Amino acid sequence: MSELESAMIAIIHVFHKYSGHKCKLKKAELKDLVNNEMSHFIINIQEKETLDELFADLDQNGDLEIDFQEFIALIAMVTSTCHDLFSTDHRR
Repeated sequence: MSELESAMIAIIHVFHKYSGHKCKLKKAELKDLVNNEMSHFIINIQEKETLDELFADLDQNGDLEIDFQEFIALIAMVTSTCHDLFSTDHRR
């Protein structure tokens, strides 16, 4: 299995670790996931307003839960933003 395929499987496993069998994240679960699994890339969510804003941005269908497709949008945004941190001589 390639490094990228392994990373994709890891993303799926982390999502299910926090979403459980329902495959959707509530606000508290999203907060725990971000604080526990993404703390090097996203500041720990301490304030309710920060969590509310992030949740509203991700919850595209307005069902008050974050499904896997909505979660992947977060992963894509953070990965894109962090790209320059891990690029070696990205200007060539």
